[in-house]
Parts: sequence; C-alpha cells; structure tokens
Amino acid sequence: MTPDEEIRAVTATIPELAGYSGGIERLGGLTNRVFRAGDLCLRIPGAGTEEYINRAHEAVAARAAAAANVSPEVIRADAETGIILTRFIEGAVTMTPELFASRKSAPTRAGQVLRQLHGSGAEFPFRFDLFAMIDDYLAILGTKDVALPAGYHDVVAEADAVRQALSAHELPSAPCHCDPLCENFLDTGQRMWIVDWEYSGMNDPMWDLGDLSVEAGFDAHQDDEMLHAYFGGEPAPRDRGRMVIYKAMCDLLWTLWGLIQLANNNPADDFQAYADGRFSRCKALMATPEFSGHLAAVRG
Repeated sequence: MTPDEEIRAVTATIPELAGYSGGIERLGGLTNRVFRAGDLCLRIPGAGTEEYINRAHEAVAARAAAAANVSPEVIRADAETGIILTRFIEGAVTMTPELFASRKSAPTRAGQVLRQLHGSGAEFPFRFDLFAMIDDYLAILGTKDVALPAGYHDVVAEADAVRQALSAHELPSAPCHCDPLCENFLDTGQRMWIVDWEYSGMNDPMWDLGDLSVEAGFDAHQDDEMLHAYFGGEPAPRDRGRMVIYKAMCDLLWTLWGLIQLANNNPADDFQAYADGRFSRCKALMATPEFSGHLAAVRG
C-alpha cells in the first residue's frame, strides 16, 4: 500500500472525510502524522505514543482550548484511535525558531495567546507534575534497551533544590499546553493559534513560557518581549526566575522523551543527538551563577 493509499484508507473511516476526494497534503509532525484535507486538518498518532499519551485527556483539552479560542475548532477527537480532526487555519504559518526571530512581534503574540490560555478558566483533566513525569519516563526507559546520558541521575539529584524552591511558594495551577514547540504555534501575523494538546494539563503557567523560550531559541530581548506581553509590564523577579528555572527543567524532562523515541525507533529525527543536546544545555544553564540567583528569587 502506498502512503497515499494508506491515508485514503484512514480518511474513509472518518465520517467527516468519508466522501472526500480532493487533495491531501502532508504538513509534518515529529511523532505524529499531520495532513491537510481541504479546510480540515487531520492528525494521526504515531506508533508507540499510547505508552505515554492519554488520548481521552488530550481530547478534552483540545475541545477546551478551542472553546477558549486559542486553538482551532475540533471536528472530531477520537479517544480510542487518537485521531483528531480540526478546522484548518487559512493564512497561518507554522512557526520555527527562525520565524520567531524574523516575524515582527511574534514573541508578543505568543505571550498574548499563552496569557489567554492560562486565564481561560479551562479545566484540563491531567495534572502536569514535572518530577512525577521524570519518574514515569525513567520507568518506561527501564523496560527498553537504551542508555541514559552519563550523569543524568546526578543532575536529577541536583534538581531537588529546584523542587524545593518551586514548592516553597506554589502558585495556582492553570490550563497549560506543556509542550510549546515552535511547530505547535500557528501565526497569522495578527494573532497566534496553538495546536497539539497531547501533553497538556494543569501546571505552573511559567512552564509554558520557559519551554517556548528554549524551543524557539529566544535571546534575552525575545524573552523580555514575551514576558512583557504576558504580564502587561515588567514581571516580578520570582516570575522571571520560575521561567528561567523551567528552561532547565524542560530540557531535563525532554531528554528522557527523546530517549523513548530513540528506543521506539522513531525515524523522524536523530533522537540520540536530540537527547544529548538537551541534557548538555540543561547542565550548562544549571551551572551558571544566574541560575542560583533565580532560585533565590523563587524561594523568596
């Protein structure tokens, strides 16, 4: 069966696409496959993702995010198959680090849409607990033939100071995307939309800002632009500190995610290099004097 025949066989099982005979365009996807079919967008989950993705939770979050007007309308969200069908956003470009740097005010629009999401009052069923997820991913990797980076457990132990700082003055959880890759942001030039709610949950909202900063390779100016748009002015030191702390912690978590992709033989990327790069960046940031200062601001 050719790739086109395979996707046509899938669309034939979806009532909203059963009679569709027009063109189908592959849009990408790192672990999943994403296609455009007319004015609809089809997401087919990748092999092995059921190990760590709760599709029922994702479906609830996708609908809640659409109701909050930060994500496209959901036409179908099948919790059993993981297939999601949404409205295609005409005129929007899929963001990359380069586009975040070159499109005027893109960090501002990202900060604004994240503020809209976090303040929406939506209730996501999953609770995104960073350190519990690290433990869960380590457990999954314990069943697979893949090695952790040298010193990983030492860095996890060092992160206990982060855990203590974050728990010293816990903030109310908000509905968060939790996986703000650049490719999950669609920009029309007037506003941003966010897609892909696989990892979404109630979380510290500064996670989304810190993770996006890492994924987009933001410099200090872009961080300031995003933070000022989000807070409507200069953020408090503790808020900036939480954002920076989460830059390191997202790399620590996604290192393990990359190794799971490697163990699952995901061909979409060089996941060994992905995991190694993430871990090196995490260690480098945690070793800076500035990181200690941000920890102190959060504790205080």
